[in-house]
Amino acid sequence: MDHFYKAALDEAKKGLHEGGIPIGSVLVHGGKIIGRGHNKRVQSGSCVLHGEMDALENAGRQPASVYQNSVIYTTLSPCPMCTGAILLYGIPKVIVGENKNFLGAEDHLRNNGVEVEVIQDQETIDMMAKFIQDKPELWNEDIGE
Repeated sequence: MDHFYKAALDEAKKGLHEGGIPIGSVLVHGGKIIGRGHNKRVQSGSCVLHGEMDALENAGRQPASVYQNSVIYTTLSPCPMCTGAILLYGIPKVIVGENKNFLGAEDHLRNNGVEVEVIQDQETIDMMAKFIQDKPELWNEDIGE
């Protein structure tokens, strides 16, 4: 397993351990993680802190050139909100852990020139499936249903 993806998966597990939704993300620039985060909607009472949004927030303010030369790793296919942030900042590549439990706006990313690589990590697939089965109301809230 790619060590950057493992860092995103570790973030997802951290979120699950905190009682939240197990989705993690890291932003990588120049071969280094510059931002990491996990879904904190439950923990922070936030309506926007998905994993990708938390990773971007924790990367802090960056020049456009940093985003435009970065890769974002996320354990789950990005939703429309996170897709919008990826497009807004011009992040050219997204590595997705899985899209079997939820298919986000990957086509929108691709149609706007973003490279999307889906690895279908079985551990991530199993973790999300169990979470969705155990807490369907929390999951539906997270995806706006």
